[in-house]
Amino acid sequence: AKMTVERMFDEYGHFKRFQACLYFAAVFQATSCGIHYLASVFLVETPNFVCSVPGNITDVLYGNITGSSLESVFPIIKPAGGPLVVRTSEGEQWELSRCRSALRINPQDFTYDYYGNKTMKDCSGNFVYDHTEVHSSIVTDWDLVCEKEWLAKLCQPTFMLGVLVGALLFGDIADRIGRVKILMITSVCQFALGVAVAFSLNYYFFVVLRFLLAMASSGYLVVVFVYVTEFTGSKVRTWTSMHIHAAFAVGIMVVALTGYLVRVWWIYQIILSICTSPFLLFCWKFPETPFYLMAKGRYQEVQALLDTIARFNGLECRLKAEDLLEPMKSENGKTLLEKEEEERPAQPEKKLSILDLFCSWRMAGRTCTVWAIWFIGSLGYYVFSLGSVNLGGNQYVNLFLAGAVELPSYLVGCFAMDRIGRKKTCAPALLLAGAACMIIIVVPTEIDSLAIALSMIGKFAVAIAFGLIYLYTCELYPTVIRTLAVGSGSMMCRVGSIVAPFCVYLVEVWVYLPQLIVGILAFAIGVLTLLLPETLGEPLPTTLEEAESLGSNPRKKNSSPGNKDAGDGMELNQHEAKA
Repeated sequence: AKMTVERMFDEYGHFKRFQACLYFAAVFQATSCGIHYLASVFLVETPNFVCSVPGNITDVLYGNITGSSLESVFPIIKPAGGPLVVRTSEGEQWELSRCRSALRINPQDFTYDYYGNKTMKDCSGNFVYDHTEVHSSIVTDWDLVCEKEWLAKLCQPTFMLGVLVGALLFGDIADRIGRVKILMITSVCQFALGVAVAFSLNYYFFVVLRFLLAMASSGYLVVVFVYVTEFTGSKVRTWTSMHIHAAFAVGIMVVALTGYLVRVWWIYQIILSICTSPFLLFCWKFPETPFYLMAKGRYQEVQALLDTIARFNGLECRLKAEDLLEPMKSENGKTLLEKEEEERPAQPEKKLSILDLFCSWRMAGRTCTVWAIWFIGSLGYYVFSLGSVNLGGNQYVNLFLAGAVELPSYLVGCFAMDRIGRKKTCAPALLLAGAACMIIIVVPTEIDSLAIALSMIGKFAVAIAFGLIYLYTCELYPTVIRTLAVGSGSMMCRVGSIVAPFCVYLVEVWVYLPQLIVGILAFAIGVLTLLLPETLGEPLPTTLEEAESLGSNPRKKNSSPGNKDAGDGMELNQHEAKA
């Protein structure tokens, strides 16, 4: 029924007032997905800290620096440096490091170096934190340091696991109970759970609620892609679906701004959750999509919707719901059967499985490359975003830039992929990301700004490849296994996002190690991408043979104007990309 529903856009406009209103409302809520995906950067921030001691501290020594309180020396402490030496009002001398303290046994005088005997003690949950940057995060509230540090580190990976579960669950339900119901449920859940997270009593509540929040956020993102694509005409589809990613980037910028202004984690969490709450006021007025209503045979509702669109767009109501399914069934219902008879030989009887993506050496190589691009796209995206705060300089500015630099990348991606070609955009983007990361390594650690600039170039390049791979995958596989290809690709993408936080934590080994790993992978995968066939101007493959012969025989490019629309029709599932 698809091509006939498309008539609606030709009659009533591809992106006129009605669709624009719906689109901007839906995209406004999509920013909250970006917000929650990255909120943990400041929720789980670990400031400088040392063991606390019994008694009041009167003097502090750190190397050749002296002070009268811990607060005065905190800003200078390097985590890798030596211990702090303090003297208490009782005259005891302690050496404090991050996870243990040592009491000096009858020292002669108060000096930094001491070679006598000491008694070591564990901190046993008493820490002093540096509250200059972070007034409170879950780390300082629940002491997630030392032996509990891994709990803090599990916060983002468990969230990403929730994203994976939510995308599978809601993507499936949306085809059964409708797009709009899911949009409403997930956006209400995002708001409710987001606020609930702020009131979690302990770490376990916090993680479980964030897991559910991740499910709701990714559910929304999955379905909003479908929703938007089914309401905008084929002429503008590439743009509308690309710019949902842009909303995600705006979400990242909101996180940076809020993190800068609000340094108490639960207030920060509440503010982030309230950001998009106006959406809840009008989302219950959203109509169900025409594609879904037609597929379910609810023609009266389609008619009502068509009239509303016409009124809104200032046109007279000249379309009837029946017009949209005209070619499908004639009076006696025979054409439907005949049509099925014709189609039957084209589609093989056997059930297609994931193994069909590997049906020949050529296709196997293609599938591995495409999966690798999905993986590195997501891994790079989150390593650059989450890792931007570790690059030195001002962490809030860094995160803001990481969001801002994405916006032009989608514009560049959109233009380049239609002008230059899919492969010629994707491969150079990955190679550029790889090159930028490898240059970071030779940058001396003192020059923060250069490392930040290179990291942003990397993020820009990865975002181009990431925005493009969705459509490219659609064009590389035939109709019979296309959804499988895209579905499995987006699974790789979510694997990448679960691995990303662990990759970012390698910053403790060496400050640029996460970038180095992404750089080497991106470079290698960029080289592999050069082996893929170009699909710009080729018709969408319908059979495995057509797909396999892509790019091998130099046949005439038969780019009829129709196939652009067919290609865009494929984006009806563009629910995967970021989720």
